[in-house]
Amino acid sequence: MMKLKLLSLLAATALLPASLLAQATPPMASVHGHVTNDAGMPQQTGIVGFTQDRTTPNKDTKFKGTFNVDKNGDYKGADLPTGDYYAYYMASPGVYVDRMQVTLKKDEDHPVDFDMTRKEFIDKLTPEEKKELEAYKSRIKETLAVNARINGLNNALRTVRDDLSPANTTPHYDDDVKTMQDASANAADQPIVWYVLGQAEIASADAKAKQDKADHKSVLSDDAVTKLYSDGIDAYKKGISINDASKKPSPTDAGIAYNAIGNAYAKMNKMPEAVDAFDNAVKLAPTTAGMVYGNEAAVMFNAGNSDSAAAAADKAIAAEPTRPDPYYIKGQALITKATVDKDGKVVAPPGCVESYQKYLELAPDGVHAAEVKEVLTGLGQTITTKFVDPNAKKSGKAPIKVK
Repeated sequence: MMKLKLLSLLAATALLPASLLAQATPPMASVHGHVTNDAGMPQQTGIVGFTQDRTTPNKDTKFKGTFNVDKNGDYKGADLPTGDYYAYYMASPGVYVDRMQVTLKKDEDHPVDFDMTRKEFIDKLTPEEKKELEAYKSRIKETLAVNARINGLNNALRTVRDDLSPANTTPHYDDDVKTMQDASANAADQPIVWYVLGQAEIASADAKAKQDKADHKSVLSDDAVTKLYSDGIDAYKKGISINDASKKPSPTDAGIAYNAIGNAYAKMNKMPEAVDAFDNAVKLAPTTAGMVYGNEAAVMFNAGNSDSAAAAADKAIAAEPTRPDPYYIKGQALITKATVDKDGKVVAPPGCVESYQKYLELAPDGVHAAEVKEVLTGLGQTITTKFVDPNAKKSGKAPIKVK
């Protein structure tokens, strides 16, 4: 019995060190904070370290914990034993910049901020460091002003472009023009500002012209409309001039601007100026020739200038023979010159029927297909979806009929 009792006592004694060890585990705390540099900006890099070493910090200083500062100037950490600490902000390991004294208590999340704009920190700077700080603050102020200007400009451009989008059925043209006029005053050196101002002014002119037509008024006698078109043209030209003088001019952007200028001139019935603008657009961006000349053909035809429309359509076809619309426009322009022979039959001018037939070949189900078929039927022509050159030798094959 005595032996058994002794063994039990020894077992209890053996458990004692583990119990004491559990009780000796130090209480822990966590920390978080923000680092503001001496210019008053969030410090976006660096390390915050916590040490109980009271000596002057050096490369051998032992830290209980180190925590990285994020891009917002924030840091956080955990598993620090409670007690008194020096908290250091380091630009990099061993590069000590600022120090705070703190006492960490059990189970608490302690805020420990570093504000290097405080007088205590600034007073410790050398005269040269203070001079550098003021220069840095000046640069930061300029950068913030530039950023604010850029943000304001981007917001204005986004707002106006969204409002002028075809998806928006209730645009506010006057507001758009005013917004871009203000933007041009604050960012007169930016071509995009003038391009979008021109876009807004011409869009406003188009809306007013549409209303004039609905009211059976003459568009060109409406001073408000002609002024908006003229102002839009001038804005686009201003943007082109600034673009040309820039270090990296964009021929594509200038080409788009000239295309818009050509549209506006055509709507004002200034055809020579319109043709020059379209030609300039193609010179700057040759790959857009098919699109630009096709656009020229359309606006010329809409303006009632059939000869110019046909000439522009020919240029569009030469640049991009597979685009169907220029053939349709050419046919429409030429059909206006149709005559009636002695038997009362309508005779289309040379090239008219061939243009219509080519349109059907390229776009048999196009938006103008039904109209073209009706015209060809009225002219007594066999409707085909394959173009036949009237000057080519006859192959003996019948044209393909549309079902």
